[in-house]
Amino acid sequence: MFTTSDRMDPTTLQANVQFAHSPLLTFIIGLIIVIALLVWLDLPAFIGLIISAFLVGVVNTVFVADFTAADAGSQVATAFGNGMAGIGIPILMAAVIGKGMLESGAAQRIVRGFQNALGESNSDVALLGSSSVLAVPVFFDSVFYLMAPLARSMRARVGRDYTLFIVVVGAGAATTHVFVPPTPGPLAVADQIGSNLGTTIIVGLVTAIPAAVVSGLVYGRWLNSRLDIPLRDTMATSTEELQEVADRPTSELPGVIESLAPVLLAVLLIASSTFVNTFQEVVPALASLQPITDFLGNKNVALTIAALAAAYTFYRFDDMDRSEWSEELTEALKSGGNIAAITSAGGAFGALLAASGIGDYLANALQEVGIGLLITAWLIAAIVRIAQGSATAAMLTAAGIMAPLTGQLTVHPAYLVMVIGAGGNIFSWFNDSGFWLVSEIGGLTKRETLQTWTALTTIISVTGLITVLIVSTILPLA
Repeated sequence: MFTTSDRMDPTTLQANVQFAHSPLLTFIIGLIIVIALLVWLDLPAFIGLIISAFLVGVVNTVFVADFTAADAGSQVATAFGNGMAGIGIPILMAAVIGKGMLESGAAQRIVRGFQNALGESNSDVALLGSSSVLAVPVFFDSVFYLMAPLARSMRARVGRDYTLFIVVVGAGAATTHVFVPPTPGPLAVADQIGSNLGTTIIVGLVTAIPAAVVSGLVYGRWLNSRLDIPLRDTMATSTEELQEVADRPTSELPGVIESLAPVLLAVLLIASSTFVNTFQEVVPALASLQPITDFLGNKNVALTIAALAAAYTFYRFDDMDRSEWSEELTEALKSGGNIAAITSAGGAFGALLAASGIGDYLANALQEVGIGLLITAWLIAAIVRIAQGSATAAMLTAAGIMAPLTGQLTVHPAYLVMVIGAGGNIFSWFNDSGFWLVSEIGGLTKRETLQTWTALTTIISVTGLITVLIVSTILPLA
């Protein structure tokens, strides 16, 4: 109930309206708002997401204790700033990498190398395998930054199948991201659960391969036969420029090593940090390298170095003077800035939903459900993920809840790590910054992103759960 002092205080909207299901009500209100603004009114993504975040913040002033009217604005700004801190520099540098690789012909040269090695009919297999492997030492977003230019160049080269190429790139990166340590997500969950790292890696590979094949190749090919996504201008590169590069003879393109340099530099630098941090306890001598690898392997630094390599190749293989080259890079950075803003706004919307307490509400509710531990863990991670957007937050929430219960498992804890990863990957939508990253960098509409990215993350989640349930029954490893 409101007190007289509460009603008289003009500076706050202190929360006094509290009941058991207020976080769920806040989530439903947030869902209605974001759909109304982005789908029905078709506002620009950044504006719609920021308004949605502000309005969810206003709802929080009513239902969340100690959440004031001032918090509604400041927490959106803080969450947006945190998002920019995490992805701002990488996305801007990714824009330079994309511009440089696409217009210099480097991406096209890599694509032709794939086709020469595996045949044009196996282009999807090449992209799936590449994104899956790259995602072991590298964050999902970095992999997508590096692989999206290849998918676009592949489409320009073969003239079709862009839907398939985007799906397999997303599937490969997303699958490894949640199942295979030393990728940070499953690594953190394995540590919290107390699962042996070596066993977790093996079980992760067993879980990841079927999920990648089903979500990438099976679903990708099925969707591709029904949905033809065209190439659109994005990352400051037009479809006409892409087609012009696709028509160049191979002799006019950069060499294979130079073409691969941005990708290899980014992956090797980030991987060096991951390797040293993971194995220095086993090999103590690696500790002396940690200051160097931590600097060079930071994704901001690594992608900046990769961007310099791509920009240099762009300068060498495009007929332009230094001033024109600088202007082209500036246009790429402008495009990247818009993408970074949209992606961070999506994260801010998810953060304000999380501030309602929806994660704890759902996790506590599911703890009371009398089902097996593996399915319970999957459900907790899945529902928290859908509600607040962050896969990492969902995985860590589920891990924290399930860690005290590992003694009740009749199978190896690695299986618990896998179902938590599977649940945390499900149904990426408007409140997930990853959704907007795929949409904007891939040049997809919101509907197309739902049909590709949202669907494949859900397929990965369900396939991963089914695989774990089958394998753990046959080979419990307990």
